[in-house]
Amino acid sequence: MKPIAKIAINPIACDGHGICAELLPELIHLDDWGYPKIVHEDLPIELLDHARKAERLCPTLAFLIHYPPSSQPIHRL
Repeated sequence: MKPIAKIAINPIACDGHGICAELLPELIHLDDWGYPKIVHEDLPIELLDHARKAERLCPTLAFLIHYPPSSQPIHRL
């Protein structure tokens, strides 16, 4: 899987709802307190739709997708 972007979680904004971990279990695990922990920050194109959904559904806007400057911007729906 070739990475298209990187994912990040703002630990200050995150309230531990776990939506991102449900949608991206390949990249995010929950810690003992239920907060997400990124185990792989590289986002493959195959998981882009799931990542976009996690970004849209995050109630605190703590889940972020960072695209490299050289890539074309991909508009959110």
